[in-house]
Amino acid sequence: MRIHNTLSGQKEEFTPAGDPVKMYVCGVTPYSDCHIGHAMSYIIFDTVRRYLKYRGYNVKYVQNFTDIDDKLIARAGESGTTVKELAEGLIAQYFEDMDALNIGRVDIYPRATEEIPKIVEVIGGLIEKGHAYASDGDVYFSVSSFPEYGKLSHRNLDDMMSGAVCEDAGGKKDAMDFTLWKGAKPGEPQWDSPWGPGRPGWHIECSAMSLKYLGETIDIHGGGNDLVFPHHENEIAQSEAFTGKAPFVKYWMHNGLLQLGDEKMSKSLGNLITIREALVRYSPDAIRLFILSSHYRSPLTVTDEGWDAAGKGVERLRQASRREGGDKPSTIDIDIYRKRFIESMDDDFNTAQAVAAVFDLARDINRAAEDGMSIADAQSLLIELCGILGLTLEEKEVQLDAAPFVELAKECGVDIADETRPASHYIDLLMQKRAEARKSKEWALADKIRNSLAGININLEDTPQGTIWRYKR
Repeated sequence: MRIHNTLSGQKEEFTPAGDPVKMYVCGVTPYSDCHIGHAMSYIIFDTVRRYLKYRGYNVKYVQNFTDIDDKLIARAGESGTTVKELAEGLIAQYFEDMDALNIGRVDIYPRATEEIPKIVEVIGGLIEKGHAYASDGDVYFSVSSFPEYGKLSHRNLDDMMSGAVCEDAGGKKDAMDFTLWKGAKPGEPQWDSPWGPGRPGWHIECSAMSLKYLGETIDIHGGGNDLVFPHHENEIAQSEAFTGKAPFVKYWMHNGLLQLGDEKMSKSLGNLITIREALVRYSPDAIRLFILSSHYRSPLTVTDEGWDAAGKGVERLRQASRREGGDKPSTIDIDIYRKRFIESMDDDFNTAQAVAAVFDLARDINRAAEDGMSIADAQSLLIELCGILGLTLEEKEVQLDAAPFVELAKECGVDIADETRPASHYIDLLMQKRAEARKSKEWALADKIRNSLAGININLEDTPQGTIWRYKR
């Protein structure tokens, strides 16, 4: 396996430090609904973990919640609630969203507010070692004390220092220095510390939590491209300065960002699509397939056409997984598809190529089924590989109102004995009526049934095994 390491800018052979593979991914700040940008990152790293396990690795996966932050404090004030209540509600919603997307639960979900002792310990250690200093109740990390600062984002420290401008320097010695501990302000949540009451800065939380739960060296640290600088750069500085050991992380993985049209999706631009909004229109499998059909490091543009194509793709995979084959010996060499899938994923988790292999397998399953061949082994592999991608191939249940189908059935001369049955019953009756109309060459009636059903989102598909209907969202 080879992984592109942001630190080196190259693909490197994957050699974890030990067993288990230690994996940390930055979590959400729960002050608003999760959006599809979050979905992208967590689907990608969920797939990374699934594949590592498939390849025989044990994985210990940690993902934090930043449940104390300026944005949380501001939103709680606007909402007339407490920071804790706001965070609790949105964390619960986060789990509902992730469960809906078939994103597996990680091993540990530490919360910043529950890790204050470890955070204070790390800040104290940085002060003792000359990498941080207290100033009027705040504590800052001294960037100049860590000469390798900038190695992740490939920026030169001297250039950054000379170009840095700090409009509100406060107690900072240098403009590039960043906050580790914020002195308490009236009405804000606060905790005791050797430097006075206050709360942790954002960057120090992840260092403290990863050190506590994964130790001094992490195998994989993930997050969005927007976190490379300054967040992950600061994590490296804090962690390596505290432990005196490098590297803090062996493999830094960063996913590309979602954009709508020509714009990056962001809360500040107000152009977010929440996960719940996306799930109203598209199935969880369609959302996962849309995201995994591109390489994780590439930016991804959201379009209706892209979502629709993913939905149709999922349907093709689902149909291939459920087809009935014949008794003739199969000519499908399933080992070729397993090898293609593994080679793709071993090459920096190239899900785009892995997905292509899965669709080629589905195509051959359909061809073999049409030729009366046995397809059971190929279908088992299809389901196995889709499972690594987190695709369930389950049809999302849709609650349809029966009334329009009852009315259409009456218009088309279907004998309705009971109007209290579910919508699927009347769709089946209409399909039977259409089959009778085609047999008696009543083409106008057959077309009316097909077109009228399409008008209420039911598409009929004529297959060698008979006509089937599907709901089109």
